[in-house]
Amino acid sequence: MPAHHRARFARRVTISGAAALTAVLAVAGPAAAHAEVEADTPQALAENVTLSFVSEAESAKAGFAELRVVLPEGIAPTDVTLGKSPKGWKLKATDDGYTLGGPALKAGVDAEYSIKVRQLPDAKEIAFKTVETYSDGEVSRWIELPRDGAESEQPAPLLKLKAAAPGATPVGADPTASEEPSPSASAAAPTTPAATAANAGKAADEDDGSSTGVVVGGVVVALLVLGGGAWWLVKRRSPATGN
Repeated sequence: MPAHHRARFARRVTISGAAALTAVLAVAGPAAAHAEVEADTPQALAENVTLSFVSEAESAKAGFAELRVVLPEGIAPTDVTLGKSPKGWKLKATDDGYTLGGPALKAGVDAEYSIKVRQLPDAKEIAFKTVETYSDGEVSRWIELPRDGAESEQPAPLLKLKAAAPGATPVGADPTASEEPSPSASAAAPTTPAATAANAGKAADEDDGSSTGVVVGGVVVALLVLGGGAWWLVKRRSPATGN
């Protein structure tokens, strides 16, 4: 191949390669997540797993003040404990997840923290929808889930899990979530309408019995009094009749 042909071919390869690289970057750009999650044991039904989260700062004038996370199905708020977090930040459980916040971070500083989960659910992937609030009130929502393979503009942090280990089973509900009734409470019989009616009937029977006893006793006493009086009158009139 002549030299000028080789040079032209090299230019075409360079231009084609640059165009292909630009296209790849253009496609990959939107997929870059601004909220991410990783696990030290990314496996279904794994226990005592540490999850690490990163929320990338986007505001140039305000810093993160709070993060709100919706937990995936299979992880209860009571199964989560806080690990590392920004200084002064506190974790509070909500009905469907938790909030983590405190003194606002400096503008441009990413929010990084970790939590420990009692057990991961039996799933192929789990999402942690995250709502970020900045100190100036700006809110950024990373809550979108992948649909039909399409990439989301604001995807929720997604964690892919390996299949559960052989023999792994769900550990069940947290025993501290519900308390056993006290012995005294268990021993106390509940007051029900049936029990109340039975007690009332028994009391009525007892009252009737006592009332009947009083009446009978009164009649006996009256008869004795009347009998004694009649005997005295007969006794008194007998001498008078004889005279």
